[in-house]
Amino acid sequence: MFDRNTEMDMTEGPLFKKLVAYAIPIMLTGILQLLFNAADLIVVGRFAGRTALAAVGSTTSLTNLLVNVFMMISIGVSVAVAQHYGAHEPDEVERTVSTAMLMSLLLGAAVCLIGMAACKPMLKAMGSPDDVIDQSVLYMRIYFTGMPAFMVYNFGASALRAVGDTRRPMQFLTIAGIINVILNFAACIRHIRCAEPRQNRKLPASRRQAHAYTQG
Repeated sequence: MFDRNTEMDMTEGPLFKKLVAYAIPIMLTGILQLLFNAADLIVVGRFAGRTALAAVGSTTSLTNLLVNVFMMISIGVSVAVAQHYGAHEPDEVERTVSTAMLMSLLLGAAVCLIGMAACKPMLKAMGSPDDVIDQSVLYMRIYFTGMPAFMVYNFGASALRAVGDTRRPMQFLTIAGIINVILNFAACIRHIRCAEPRQNRKLPASRRQAHAYTQG
């Protein structure tokens, strides 16, 4: 998991350059995490309509709460790994990371199951509008489906940062962000294609013919 080429020893050599090199990827990673939900809002608002945009927007507070809570939990991994790494105890580092990865999978699976069952009550408690609650629940269930991977990333990123590697977490998150946008487009295109036949069925016969003629 660890790579000597990306690790950074803060105990030797000039400190300022190392701090800057360590901090910049962390700042960029924070911006990328904020852009995840923004990308959903932009793509959905552009291609899936106002109702879908309102549904995604009503979940923003809940998703931000989940992101911040589990980021804070994962900091404990960083502390434990850093202590053993600084004490030159590679066996303890390996054991700590293995335990953290197992814990992240179990915790992610538990949060996934609980979240999918409880997302509707949570959204109602947060005041989500009744006219978009069903679409908001669908979005949150999709979000909770990815919770195990989300937890593994956070715990793994904390372990890497503990040894001075902040570049690889940023790279992993960049790849995940690109995949997220591609899947957003794919889901919205599918939504549009499924919606077109329903719209055509609602049109009178004369308008359906005109619509078909213009589409041809």
